[in-house]
Amino acid sequence: MQKMYSPWREAYMDSFKDDDKRPDRKGKSIFADIPPEEDEERYVLHRGDKCFIIMNLYPYNCGHLMVIPYHQTPEFGDLDDETMLEVMRLTDLCMNALKKAISPHGFNFGANLGKVAGGSVDSHIHFHIVPRWEGDTNFMPVIGDTKVLSNDMRRLYLQLRELIGDLVQQKTG
Repeated sequence: MQKMYSPWREAYMDSFKDDDKRPDRKGKSIFADIPPEEDEERYVLHRGDKCFIIMNLYPYNCGHLMVIPYHQTPEFGDLDDETMLEVMRLTDLCMNALKKAISPHGFNFGANLGKVAGGSVDSHIHFHIVPRWEGDTNFMPVIGDTKVLSNDMRRLYLQLRELIGDLVQQKTG
């Protein structure tokens, strides 16, 4: 059986090791308690009542977003009804903003529950929204050990933040 490795994700996870040494971070995931003043730096796009939307810093594809409940739990069943509903509403919001921004042909949506399922942050459930395009995989990851991402992440963050803000305003305004 062939194994596929993604060493770039290790660098991402290692970037949070110092958090474990801080007493105020003990037992908290990298997604827990992100202060609002760090939203732009950490690529937080929107904060709801029960969940927030953040860009994945090491995306599988351009525009890879995550919906993350504020309540840290590894278990889907630990989420209350309001949180589950908000996960779905924010996922819809993400997909609509991504359609306007980068016109994907489809999406992968889901969660990796537990380490054996691929969850690199298995202590804090989170939901992935990965835009997909016809032919979005090619020879580069196999032959060149390189994933090509064609969008500037900072520019896409600013565009999505504005689009999400506009969509929220339309629904509530």
